[in-house]
Amino acid sequence: MIYGFHAVLARLRRDPESVFELYVSAQRQDVRAKDAVKLAETAGVRLIQVDGDRLDGMVGTRRHQGVVARVDARRRELKLADVLDSLDENALILVLDGVQDPHNLGACLRVADAAGAHAVVAPKDRAVGLNATAVKVASGAADTVPYVTVTNLARALREMQEAGIWVIGAAGEAEKSLYQIDQKVPLAWVLGAEGDGLRRLTRETCDELAKIPMYGSVESLNVSVASGICLFEARRQRG
Repeated sequence: MIYGFHAVLARLRRDPESVFELYVSAQRQDVRAKDAVKLAETAGVRLIQVDGDRLDGMVGTRRHQGVVARVDARRRELKLADVLDSLDENALILVLDGVQDPHNLGACLRVADAAGAHAVVAPKDRAVGLNATAVKVASGAADTVPYVTVTNLARALREMQEAGIWVIGAAGEAEKSLYQIDQKVPLAWVLGAEGDGLRRLTRETCDELAKIPMYGSVESLNVSVASGICLFEARRQRG
């Protein structure tokens, strides 16, 4: 199940064949609800009107905005090699080392989409999966940004390095600021989990570490905020 207007409308527009049923609250008669219904009808998706309580029970939250879709989750698993082989410009990849919060994952996908990142890469273990909450928070970006899960993150970083991608780890104790690093080259930004930062092997595999200068009293930023700063600095440097 996916829910929320951004996530559902994005799926209906980009991949309507993967949507089996659309559940819409009978209380929603506004423009966004009508848009969702129209898209579903055009794609031949089965429409079901239900009350809000049923939607609450279907997705385990009241934050569905009155729209839920049952979709086909059996997608072809995207490989890192697929992304690397398809690049036609200098790579810009976001790597997440063990992010556990689905809200943070969704926000990172949204940031990656906005910055034009070519993919978000994350380990399969010790990290949140692309669940319904992450998809909703991503506001459609889960359908636009390739999300690649890997068995061994350090090995994936080395695969990127072999493809000519410079791997930069974000670390508060780094000597260099991200503004001192040439980001016009093909690169991957690696950001760590909430609170713990980069794992030791991940840190050791990076080509370079860089920090976001902090001028206030807080010691760190939310991972999605930090991702946005890093990715958009790369875009700024690239013009």
